[in-house]
Amino acid sequence: MFRKGGFRSGGVVIEGRRRGVAMANYGLFRRLWLTWLSQPAGERPLYRHILRTPPKRIIELGVGTLRRTERMLGLLRSVHPGVDRHYVGLDRFEGRLPEDPPGVTLKQAHQRLHGLGRVQLVPGNVDTSLSRLCNHLGAFDLVLISADNDPRYLDRCWFFIQRIVTGETAIFAESSVGGGGWTPVLKARVDELAAKTVLRRAA
Repeated sequence: MFRKGGFRSGGVVIEGRRRGVAMANYGLFRRLWLTWLSQPAGERPLYRHILRTPPKRIIELGVGTLRRTERMLGLLRSVHPGVDRHYVGLDRFEGRLPEDPPGVTLKQAHQRLHGLGRVQLVPGNVDTSLSRLCNHLGAFDLVLISADNDPRYLDRCWFFIQRIVTGETAIFAESSVGGGGWTPVLKARVDELAAKTVLRRAA
């Protein structure tokens, strides 16, 4: 049936439904691939976690090549497209040293993450950046700690990490050995490491 002007309203509705089904199928296949087939396999627990408990506030210490970040934020947007999410990424960016793992520039990160949420990118060493911002950031639902971070700077971060987490925060740290898998870090462990940081400062 045609409306005035020659447009077939029924055809438009059917075509729109077909596109919606296609997008839903694409989202389903993408989720299955990320959670069970994607590489590196060590990241799959992260994707499964955010599907079970979608976070609204995420902070990542060390963004690397940004592949993981794009996958996570894209996955969250496909599952809950209307939710406002705040993402904070700390990285050296242009300050990366020749011996550091590969990564992106600050400009590249802004371009690639545009439209995936409310993004705040902070250049510099993670300990300096976190010490400056932790009192203003508030608590996060998900904290990710990359193995790409220099251990010297990361050791000084635990006191500040303690201030941006609660008992409900999910904390994952990447291992630097055995394929780089991601494992949960208990709040009690964060408190223990934070206390050690304070003792080292006092010594």
